[in-house]
Amino acid sequence: MPHSPQEKKRVITRLRRIRGQAEALERAVEAGTDCGSLLQQLAALRGATNGLMAEVLDSHLRETFGTAQDAKPGMASEIEQLMRLVRSYLK
Repeated sequence: MPHSPQEKKRVITRLRRIRGQAEALERAVEAGTDCGSLLQQLAALRGATNGLMAEVLDSHLRETFGTAQDAKPGMASEIEQLMRLVRSYLK
């Protein structure tokens, strides 16, 4: 969970954008929009959700493993490498 005011603001902004995308998708379905356009909107919504998930996971990993008093040297670079892997998987 993001704890700093900047992280919370960034997450809330992303959530509002995702909510807007979901509402636009609902309106498109109600309007009978063609499947190609719906699929494009769904892909954008999935991308936004995956981006949010990666951001929260990154924050969680850094809080849990990166700031501990007994964190081993190089932990930050290991977390960075793991997050690059996770982000590539979520694309």
